[in-house]
Amino acid sequence: MRYLKDVREGEMFSEVYLCKTKQTLQTKAGKNYYSLTLQDKTGTADGKVWDLGPGIEHFEAMDYIKVDVQVVSFQGALQLNIRRARRCQEGEYDPREYMPCTDKDIKEMYQELTCYINSLKNEYLKKLAEGYFIQNKETAKAFCNHSAAKAVHHGFIGGLLEHTVSVTRLCDYIAKNYPIVNRDLLLTAAMFHDVGKVQELSTFPENDYTDAGQLLGHIYIGAELIGKLIAQVPGFPEKLRNELLHCILAHHGELEYGSPKKPALVEALALSQADNLDAKLQSMKELLEGTEEKGWLGFQRLFDSNVRKTSE
Repeated sequence: MRYLKDVREGEMFSEVYLCKTKQTLQTKAGKNYYSLTLQDKTGTADGKVWDLGPGIEHFEAMDYIKVDVQVVSFQGALQLNIRRARRCQEGEYDPREYMPCTDKDIKEMYQELTCYINSLKNEYLKKLAEGYFIQNKETAKAFCNHSAAKAVHHGFIGGLLEHTVSVTRLCDYIAKNYPIVNRDLLLTAAMFHDVGKVQELSTFPENDYTDAGQLLGHIYIGAELIGKLIAQVPGFPEKLRNELLHCILAHHGELEYGSPKKPALVEALALSQADNLDAKLQSMKELLEGTEEKGWLGFQRLFDSNVRKTSE
């Protein structure tokens, strides 16, 4: 398989890719062409079909297509110019080659998550976490195989679990070093903070925003879901309920980042910092691993800075 991360300018080859998006556009001269996003498990690439002749058979977005391409460079980025294309039949491709996946072991990460749940001392928080992540096999499976984002960070199968375990691990470290923190509350909030993303984003291969995701967002969805789960735990204290929901509502830290509340509890502050740290470091990792450039990479809006790889 010719993976997209390995293609180089000047190459010509035939390969099967997932057509993630397809748009029919017009050149300045009024000629129709297709603008595509092609995907495999290593990433995506911009594709163009300039000549809609007989070599281009009918296909739609989310089809697997066999393409003959020439790789060119346009405005500093690689582009796949497609000369022939046809929709593939089942059996001509392995779907696993087209779904980006965590490079960590999902079973091991899930076991670590359950260890954190088993370490909780508060009976109500422990029952809450056990109910969603352990006892309900359907929700646990969906959570473990979901992505954490459409793009930016952890946008791959297992990404939501990887991000959640990483944030929980950071929060456990914070709780051990700052006795003022309620460890059970912080770790439970960390495990649940992005649970709304299971409904905010569709599963692969789409991995796109659902109607609920567009209209409500994962913070509101998550808070509503947790509220319903809490109602199923007899005797769950009202004050603890409000504190946990506050941590969820405030985990983006700032109003301009989508949080309806700013952190008012030390646990909410700790969670927002751990969430931001893991997201930013993963974003930097994905940026640096996605290029062979040794020098400066130019201004990166996410970091509000020009960045480069550290010298060896």
